Amino acid sequence: SPRQAVAGCRLAQALTQYCVGANYGWLLAEGLFLHKLLVLAAFSGERCLPAFLLLGWGAPVLFVVPWVVARYLYENEGCWERNEKAAVWWIIRCPILMTVAVNFVVFVRIVRILVAKVRAHQVSRGDTRVR
Repeated sequence: SPRQAVAGCRLAQALTQYCVGANYGWLLAEGLFLHKLLVLAAFSGERCLPAFLLLGWGAPVLFVVPWVVARYLYENEGCWERNEKAAVWWIIRCPILMTVAVNFVVFVRIVRILVAKVRAHQVSRGDTRVR
């Protein structure tokens, strides 16, 4: 029936948004994991695994469920493929943009750590190109 088709399409949209959110969540988890590996010599990834799992798989639920509710209440048309109400769309976009921003900061810190380690290694070897 047409009603089931629309419901299935909306479910697919919600699942797509969840997968996109999980992608960014796992990207951030990997960045944080790499940062911890570089900063803490005795870092054990197993101890932080539950937190990384929660960030990667759980965090997207925190914004996808409110998005589904808002879509149902305020923009419940078609297959939810169009985003005409900006406020509803920002429920999904804002957390993703924050994740990208935090990941960028983590990336910059990782690069700084790696550059400092390479320079320290070159100085300890007496490499004159460092000066």
